[in-house]
Amino acid sequence: MSAPPPSRIRVVDLETAGNGLTDVCEIGWQDVVLGGDGQWALSEDRGALWVNPGHPISPDTMAVHHILDEWVADAPYWKDVAGTVLRPEGGALALAAHRAAFEQRYCTPRLTGGAVWICTWKCALRAWPELTRFSNQMLRYQRRPAGLVHELGLPAHRALPDAYVTAHHLRDLLNTVPFAQLVAWSLEPGLLPRVPSGPFRGKAWSAVDQAALAGLAADRDESLRFSATRELARRREQGEPPPEAPLQRSFL
Repeated sequence: MSAPPPSRIRVVDLETAGNGLTDVCEIGWQDVVLGGDGQWALSEDRGALWVNPGHPISPDTMAVHHILDEWVADAPYWKDVAGTVLRPEGGALALAAHRAAFEQRYCTPRLTGGAVWICTWKCALRAWPELTRFSNQMLRYQRRPAGLVHELGLPAHRALPDAYVTAHHLRDLLNTVPFAQLVAWSLEPGLLPRVPSGPFRGKAWSAVDQAALAGLAADRDESLRFSATRELARRREQGEPPPEAPLQRSFL
């Protein structure tokens, strides 16, 4: 008989010493498991490990997480510790993180075994568009997830507390949205519920004029581009006229 599929999703969070692809200095994890009642819940399987980044931690990143060089000096390197966390015994249905693109820079397919990822930031944009902001900590205080022990979620910007907070968002997403949908949303850029900046900041996409929307659809930020393009497509489907081409400026 084949083994049953894993019923665990491992939430991970990384703290780093810089921007290099092996610059991890701490990894934390918190598992979310499917119970016999069909509901997802946090398990007791959580933890954190120091990682030696191979060079001093930059002051910029130290000012965020407050991890000191002497704490990680005797820790194993990333390549030696990553697999023990990212490929747990018994397997995992997926890995998850808040703004998972950051973790995926370091948790490469070679280290994860090609794991599926869920990005709780992208999924929160879709599931809770009425919220005003979508950082891990803002979701924590706007939503107040049931069962979140305040002290276990502190200090912020450390690997285990952040993974613990993210896991509560993931649990609530899984209990309201099918797993496959969360994975599909995570594969696309973030669908922003409102315009995040500029003259239309805070406005619904439907309130943006056509010319401005066309400009946003060419922005460098992929989530902004994606969201504006979706609104343009919606207007085309409803028969609204395309944006007018700007007049050619003349130079005297």
